[in-house]
Amino acid sequence: MGASGKTALITGASSGIGYELAKLFARDGHDVVLVARGEEKLAAVADELEQRYGVKAVALAVDLARPDSPQEIYHALQQRAIPVHFLVNNAGFGLYGPFVETDWSIEREMLQVNVVALTHLTKLLVPDMVHRGEGRILNVASMAAFQPGPLMAIYYATKAYVLSFSEALAAELEGTGVTVTTLCPGPTKTNFDRRARLGASKLFKRRFLMADASTVAAAGYRGMMAGQSLVIPGWSNKLLVQGQRLAPRKLVVRVTRKLQEPIHR
Repeated sequence: MGASGKTALITGASSGIGYELAKLFARDGHDVVLVARGEEKLAAVADELEQRYGVKAVALAVDLARPDSPQEIYHALQQRAIPVHFLVNNAGFGLYGPFVETDWSIEREMLQVNVVALTHLTKLLVPDMVHRGEGRILNVASMAAFQPGPLMAIYYATKAYVLSFSEALAAELEGTGVTVTTLCPGPTKTNFDRRARLGASKLFKRRFLMADASTVAAAGYRGMMAGQSLVIPGWSNKLLVQGQRLAPRKLVVRVTRKLQEPIHR
């Protein structure tokens, strides 16, 4: 058992922001339950954290695109008698392209992962946190949460849901000892853009301008531990959000569309 005697459950923990968050929890002596699809990679991460930090790391290879996956995770926790003190809903993915052309089967899975699984896991784990009088939740949204996103319409909408749901839940849980933090990063160096097929998008073309996953994770981790309700890494992103609130809605959507459009050679 880790030095803290507490456990963090992190979804999407095998790479990117989720992997960096798992390292931060383990560094601080928290045991971790790691959730992702790839069993082999997840097992390697669990072994790395145990060897490096001396914590207990449980790997649960579960596909959150399956509707029964949150219940499966909760059942595995109960079987192992693992109480979750920190819940990180990090798993999520996008899909690039006009709505009339994109694949509904992929979008249905996106809704399941980004919205339904996040909500269901929270629903299962929050009552235990409230009963104990302590707990912290970190829901990973995106800068996409603050405006509609032409050419990624469903993805942007899922992140708007995460932000709205998380802020509402944070208000409901005031005084219970349980906090909810929403992390809204901008473009980050992960595998997100490759899986979303964003290779041609102007917004993701300049990878050297993207934030590092470790920097984003550190900002989210600090905010979560401090009980902040909203974390937007980077001053430019903070200013962008404020600017969007003042700008006409139609203008914001047009600008987003321009940024999302493919680069014409």
